Amino acid sequence: MISRVLVANRGEIACRVFRTCRELGIQTVAVYSDADENALHARVADAAVRLPGAAPSDTYLRGELIVKAALNAGADAVHPGYGFLSENADFARAVLDAGLVWIGPPPEAIEAMASKTRAKELMGLVSLTDAKDVKEDDLPVLVKAAAGGGGRGMRVVRRLADLGDELAAARAEALSAFGDGEVFVEPYVEGGRHVEVQILADTHGTVWPLGTRDCSLQRRHQKVIEEAPAPGLTSELTDSLHAMAVRAARAVDYVGAGTVEFLVADGKAHFLEMNTRLQVEHPVTEAVFGIDLVALQLRIAEGAALDDSPPLPSGHAIEARLYAEDAANGWTPQTGTLHRLTLPGIRLDTGYEDGDTIGVHYDPMLAKAVAHAPTRAEALRKLAGALERATIHGPVTNRDLLVRSLRHPEFTSGRMDTGFYDRHLGELTEPACDPLAHPSPTTALNGVAARPPLVALAAALADAQGRSRFGGWRNLPSQPQTKRYLMDGTEHEVRYHHTRDGLTADGARVLYTAADLVVLEVAGVRRNFEVSRYGDEMYVNTTALRALPRFPDPTAQQEPGSLLAPMPGTVVRVAEGLAEGSFVRAGEPLIWLEAMKMEHKISAPVSGTLSALHASPGQQVEPGTLLAVVQDNEPPSP
Repeated sequence: MISRVLVANRGEIACRVFRTCRELGIQTVAVYSDADENALHARVADAAVRLPGAAPSDTYLRGELIVKAALNAGADAVHPGYGFLSENADFARAVLDAGLVWIGPPPEAIEAMASKTRAKELMGLVSLTDAKDVKEDDLPVLVKAAAGGGGRGMRVVRRLADLGDELAAARAEALSAFGDGEVFVEPYVEGGRHVEVQILADTHGTVWPLGTRDCSLQRRHQKVIEEAPAPGLTSELTDSLHAMAVRAARAVDYVGAGTVEFLVADGKAHFLEMNTRLQVEHPVTEAVFGIDLVALQLRIAEGAALDDSPPLPSGHAIEARLYAEDAANGWTPQTGTLHRLTLPGIRLDTGYEDGDTIGVHYDPMLAKAVAHAPTRAEALRKLAGALERATIHGPVTNRDLLVRSLRHPEFTSGRMDTGFYDRHLGELTEPACDPLAHPSPTTALNGVAARPPLVALAAALADAQGRSRFGGWRNLPSQPQTKRYLMDGTEHEVRYHHTRDGLTADGARVLYTAADLVVLEVAGVRRNFEVSRYGDEMYVNTTALRALPRFPDPTAQQEPGSLLAPMPGTVVRVAEGLAEGSFVRAGEPLIWLEAMKMEHKISAPVSGTLSALHASPGQQVEPGTLLAVVQDNEPPSP
């Protein structure tokens, strides 16, 4: 029997495995990098071991240190989680050679399916196109990492001239994320759905196909919203997917939890790959089948046999990945303090607690929100409503994008495909039309909104109430008090009065004010505004505002055309031949930053002359670092 498990991972998945272990009475051991010294997974484990001597982004790839940590901590088993070394056959062998239990498939099965090209051969499929043989007629093509997943090392190429740069970028991402820079090229199927089958196999020859999942809503080829079962599939296609998934498992004598992925287009399924690990989206399968996949992984690793048939599914489940990222600005990862995260009423898997720091070294996923209901429509409504009411105080997240995606008619009708965000991102990231945050009219004068939103008014009243017992009350009539706030890039000025009857403001009847709650009545409707403050950051209900100083800093302005680092990271390369004096065109990639194991392009904001270039490969930058300046002008005469 397993008594103590080390999880060779971090963040949300480590916390999730620990939760099941605690329920089963199994002790837990965490490993952590220097950057994760105070991370939640290191705090909640029964014991934690520091992994020294490597950059934070590489720490969890140090298999020899992880095995040593397991032995030193007295663990008798290792769970790999997902990502990092979870699909590394050499690591699995090292765990077994050390006399530890490996909670995963045999190394030979991992090895057989680790290379996507070999996996396709095992399934009897045609070998993929070699990169050097790609011709114009083959476009579009997909560049993919041979090892790993999660969208890293993956690029869609529509122009032959872009293939070289995209191959280089894919290799760099794959090497950073998986320690293997091998990539390959295959045809890109437009308009397909990403559908997968969860499998579970024991050591006694039983293989369970646990339904289907649809994971078509993706950004950068990484899943954002997943659901089970996949909607709109015929029973014949579902049976075919199950049969192919079981065939893939039996082809490599698979043991444990795994996922077989397909692209479904025109009613046909195209095998993509097999992930020899637990998937991020496993909670939707757990909800529908009423099982705990981690608990079953542990039982199988102990030699237990599965029942002849899996349990029957019930209802529908949908999962949304909550990311700290700015979807409207190229999916840019965000960092900083997560002051508060609450999402009651549904399952929330997370690796963060209030007050934790979201760093630069790892994936920006904050949590997975999961709703289960008797029908798909009810699950959609439940999840969208819970996300809409969630309290999220901290860096910018994709919460609003998730809510709008879940309510989009193309998604609610089950007609989505992997190109959903390519078509709809613009409309899904437009500023919200919440009357509390964006009242009408919103005509601005000199960049300041003519009428402040109610959330800004509530912020000012709470701020005024909380600062002083007597506030700014005056015995004689006087000019109103004023406060300024920045919200969604617009400056708002709020005016209010202190009177014998308390605080008053134009446009609303003030019923109650406190430092954390303001109650206003507008047009006969009473509304509550919960207010939180962290330095100059304020949150009123779900809206973020920033309190502006009374006297703005005149030195804070940047030169027009400045390219600023949108996140902390490393400059990995600069466009070939780029130098001060070069003429660049709007949208042309100039600088590439690596952050959270992914590359991010910094492109020219306008066409013009590069008047300054401060970025160089290997340079570490912080948010707001000036990388370059492009002067808006005409191209030089030939």
